[in-house]
Amino acid sequence: MAAFDTMATLLATILLTTTALLPGVADAGNNEPPFSCGPSSAEASQGYAFCDASLSPAQRAADLVSRMTPAEKIAQLGDVAPGVPRLGVPAYKWWNEALHGLATSGKGLHFNGAVRAATSFPQVLLTTAAFDDDLWFRIGQAIGREARALYNIGQADGLTMWSPNVNIFRDPRWGRGQETPGEDPTVASRYAVAFVRGVQGSPASSGGAAAAPLPLQASACCKHATAYDLEDWNGVARYSFNAQVTAQDLEDTFNPPFRSCVVDAGASCVMCAYTEINGVPACANGGLLTDTVRGDWGLDGYIASDCDAVAIMRDAQRYAPTSEDAVAASLKAGLDIDCGSYVQQHATSAIQQGKLTEQDIDKALTNLFAVRMRLGHFDGDPRTNNVYGHLGASDICTPEHRSLALEAAQDGIVLLKNDAGLLPLDRTAVASAAVIGPNANDGLLLIANYFGPPCESTTPLKGIQSYVTNVQFLAGCSSSACDVADTDRAVALAAAADYTFLFMGLSQRQESEGKDRTTLLLPGQQQSLITAVADAAKKPVVLVLLSGGPVDVTFAQTNPKIGAVLWAGYPGQAGGLAIARVLFGDHNPSGRLPVTWYPEEFTTVPMTDMRMRADPATGYPGRSYRFYNGRTVYKFGYGLSYSSYSRRLVSSSKPAINTNNVLASLRETVTEEGSDSVHYHVDDIGAEGCEQLKFPAVVEVQNHGPMDGKHSVLMFLRWPNATGGQPASQLVGFRRRHLKAGERASLRFDVSPCEHFSRVTEDGKKVIDKGSHFLMVDDHEMEIGFEV
Repeated sequence: MAAFDTMATLLATILLTTTALLPGVADAGNNEPPFSCGPSSAEASQGYAFCDASLSPAQRAADLVSRMTPAEKIAQLGDVAPGVPRLGVPAYKWWNEALHGLATSGKGLHFNGAVRAATSFPQVLLTTAAFDDDLWFRIGQAIGREARALYNIGQADGLTMWSPNVNIFRDPRWGRGQETPGEDPTVASRYAVAFVRGVQGSPASSGGAAAAPLPLQASACCKHATAYDLEDWNGVARYSFNAQVTAQDLEDTFNPPFRSCVVDAGASCVMCAYTEINGVPACANGGLLTDTVRGDWGLDGYIASDCDAVAIMRDAQRYAPTSEDAVAASLKAGLDIDCGSYVQQHATSAIQQGKLTEQDIDKALTNLFAVRMRLGHFDGDPRTNNVYGHLGASDICTPEHRSLALEAAQDGIVLLKNDAGLLPLDRTAVASAAVIGPNANDGLLLIANYFGPPCESTTPLKGIQSYVTNVQFLAGCSSSACDVADTDRAVALAAAADYTFLFMGLSQRQESEGKDRTTLLLPGQQQSLITAVADAAKKPVVLVLLSGGPVDVTFAQTNPKIGAVLWAGYPGQAGGLAIARVLFGDHNPSGRLPVTWYPEEFTTVPMTDMRMRADPATGYPGRSYRFYNGRTVYKFGYGLSYSSYSRRLVSSSKPAINTNNVLASLRETVTEEGSDSVHYHVDDIGAEGCEQLKFPAVVEVQNHGPMDGKHSVLMFLRWPNATGGQPASQLVGFRRRHLKAGERASLRFDVSPCEHFSRVTEDGKKVIDKGSHFLMVDDHEMEIGFEV
């Protein structure tokens, strides 16, 4: 998306930096939500079919479009769509953001009336570290409820939320990796399903393909399809980057989250990226938008462009020679709406030049208005004629949502180091504390990007002050950049305190939309400041890292004076309290890293190299835990706890897979030229056969104490060799369970060989290799044979 709206950002900043935050809700005003087709409306009284709720949304939308003039139609093709008064159609704003809470960075949400704030959940990458589908669903559900409530009281001009961002966090330097569910396509896919279902008002699980409800609570949009993960690196900008991506990497890395959004979650929108993919802009790629997203995956909804993506086809990418060619290419490829006004400005001349037809526009508008029909905007007053009509100001910043923001933050925090059991601390034994660091008392930093004014804000400093009476604070640096460090005073402060807490890391100044990093080290003088303070402190210090992307903190791993290290991401409005609860043992940490933490030497790898798989011949190390063959600072899935857990695969015998009936008639195919292995094509097995092949696997997990806590179990698949481009390992799934100290539980994983045993060949086809496959949980393995 384009950069934040300046005034919206300023508003949120003012709200955060005032002495007392404005309340989340107030008495509702007299504003009314925009709608059409009320009982006494002219359009309803004239019997227009688009007001007939007994018809399908597509039928109603087609009727409305058929009544519009060409000029009225073209005016609807931008994110700010004017009303059509003669048909009773109200104006609408499509661009609204809800990445981790309702945000002011779009155009349609306003916090200047009865409601002045909304719940600000942790940035997505930290939430993902909880590995908890139910948590993700409840966050989406809360955001969707708050969006609908804001609409009902007349403070929203739209309910189409351009969230979530489900791009793969391919490179640790990417400025927007913080917005994503991490580097693993399985995790990103499950996050997408949970969040989208929550926002749209679907049940958490339907046991199969998603059917989005009528009406939609709000509309979710999965962005940015596809292979988008570069902002501005070494002179290469996202607006003109041509990503060279193999069919293999598209199929097994970049596309799965978007497929799950559509197929499993029923998302009502997909947004195409700025990126050119193999020479074709994503928003002009008919193979992607029409054939794959709407055809193969069956999108029931609309396709939006990233902001000004159509304009840059001509201006930055030089893909289209004229404005009219850019507009025609995008709409004919399957785009329905432009974030911006470029299509609105040039569609008329494109029709006049014969490059676009009115039928092309009708198709797009039918998709757009069908979603507005599904939102209930053409069913009369949504406060009385809608199942969400009861939602209002009192449903925003509720105690339940505030509690959920705290739960998400504390469940995501990852304990990276805890030498000699330094943590948790006994609050009664901490007579004094030194809190040092530029990230210790910055409320704006906690809510990262794409934010709105939060209900409340608790910084880490305030969190520690709620546990310790005598707290001395020093920023130590003027900002997270830490160009100048106040080392002498920081050292003196640490030397005088019982315990020292360092709050360091990154901010949006180092990683953000439009800005990639060039180093994985802590900024400026942070490392030298940390080391000096640790050397001077009475006891080993606690280092808390607030950042989106990973940082190389090898120095902290090996320094005995740094006793504990935590990663707390950008933890949202309750972040400071969540951190304090972990530090002082009121919450047992259970987060696991959703990304690999690479060493600084990884920065020699060009961000522009999109290959996932390693190339030993050239020294290219590959990317993500699935393919990377170099040294790591911390591995994907790493995370410590205050409790000791054991995990093991259990089964009375090897699972019996009914392969004979399914595979007997299938042709075995040589895997690759020069290889002696054979495989079965998943497409040949078919949906019914894949269903028959499914089997359960059980993991026994036990909390050996001493604390109760939540625990996530991750199950992986290992192939006996990697000769066919297989990942070194691949996540099969994860399960999360709260266990009391001493409690044991059996967690069932439903394994689908077609999904979990398959790999993708160079031509983008899914196959299952004949022979042994190994399920893994830690060092425990179970061999599964796959053959007739």
